[in-house]
Amino acid sequence: MTDLAPDAPLADIGITLDLPVLFRDDALAVVCKPAGLMVHDSALARGETDFAADRLREQFGKPIFLVHRLDRATSGCLLLAFDRETASALGKTLMSHEVEKDYWAVCRGWPAEQVFTIDHPLDGGPGKPQKKAAITDFEVLGRCELSMPSAGFDTSRYAWLRASPRTGRFRQIRRHLKHQFHHLIGDSSHGDGRHNRNFRMLGIHRMLLHARRLAFVHPHTGERIETHAPVDAEFAKALALFDAAPR
Repeated sequence: MTDLAPDAPLADIGITLDLPVLFRDDALAVVCKPAGLMVHDSALARGETDFAADRLREQFGKPIFLVHRLDRATSGCLLLAFDRETASALGKTLMSHEVEKDYWAVCRGWPAEQVFTIDHPLDGGPGKPQKKAAITDFEVLGRCELSMPSAGFDTSRYAWLRASPRTGRFRQIRRHLKHQFHHLIGDSSHGDGRHNRNFRMLGIHRMLLHARRLAFVHPHTGERIETHAPVDAEFAKALALFDAAPR
């Protein structure tokens, strides 16, 4: 058995820090960010030293420019560029709402409609009180009812959703679901603690929000790029509770 210092880099122990690559060419890449990894350093880091941006610079061996971000607890498709020109072009595409983004989410309760839209203005987060338009389209992909008491009922109901944000506000999907009382499971900031505990009892501890699909037109070739990020083991365990197979 080899003795390692407590602070030995994971790479020295044989644990890879590379993020799965969903698409890559000379100009850009789409990777799958794991839940629990911060995208970059910020005021919210609170002493964190492991960031996706640093890992990706080392993984690709050159500068990278993040085109958007994902919350720390969210997994899935993350788009980046390898030069400023490409990053700028992708940023303009993103701002003009030409990038298609679909998320998978699990929430409490059963929404009344199969397909619905939440149009509810949101502020920009801490220190940014001005509210701006925020719109998210939702589709119910599956429903389940578990034998766990909740709010006077003998069972608890949950829905598996596809969420497609038309705008990009701070924690938009999470806050929109809270606004409709369909709290996101595993969300410690905007969720419902009782239902989070139900899922922890099932061995599911992560926030159930996953950037499943990203589609856009390549800024240099004009090719349509579409990527799908696979879910991790915990998210797969949650999806197994529903009456439909992953799609």
